[in-house]
Amino acid sequence: MSLWDVIAEDAARESPLWAAALRPTPEREPEPVFSLLGEERHALGIETIYEGYLLHYGRPRLFTRHAADEALLLGDYLYAHGLVRIASLHDAAAVSDLAALISVCAQLRAEGAAGDGAAWAATSALLGRDGLASARDALRIGRNALPLLDLARSAAGEDCLRRALAAHDRRVG
Repeated sequence: MSLWDVIAEDAARESPLWAAALRPTPEREPEPVFSLLGEERHALGIETIYEGYLLHYGRPRLFTRHAADEALLLGDYLYAHGLVRIASLHDAAAVSDLAALISVCAQLRAEGAAGDGAAWAATSALLGRDGLASARDALRIGRNALPLLDLARSAAGEDCLRRALAAHDRRVG
């Protein structure tokens, strides 16, 4: 079973509202965005959380956005479920990184500031490893995304980073 099937089936089992929000299978767009930058063991958690992010701020791949309040609730469910998936790996540092990512991105969105793609890329590439805090602060406080982009580039390579950011821009741009 693909990670997309797991995300969809778990959500449908959780609530009839989430089942009703699923796109028909042929209309789903199972495009990995940031999970390709990191470790495979984190892929399901990252893409679950990212789908929640897309429900809040962009064009989701698996779900439709009928009513704003339902999209918000489903997005929150996916955030929480993705964090649970990462927590099941017994990696507290990874959970902390993702919680910080969600917080920074919410701040950026609330302020209409750029840089969420850089935050997603660096966090996904370095999930659970040290080294994100000062680069994240450079974005959060100084609106400087370059340190995060440099970290992502060093960890995942220029081509992977460019593809992930292009896919992100198509979804939230």
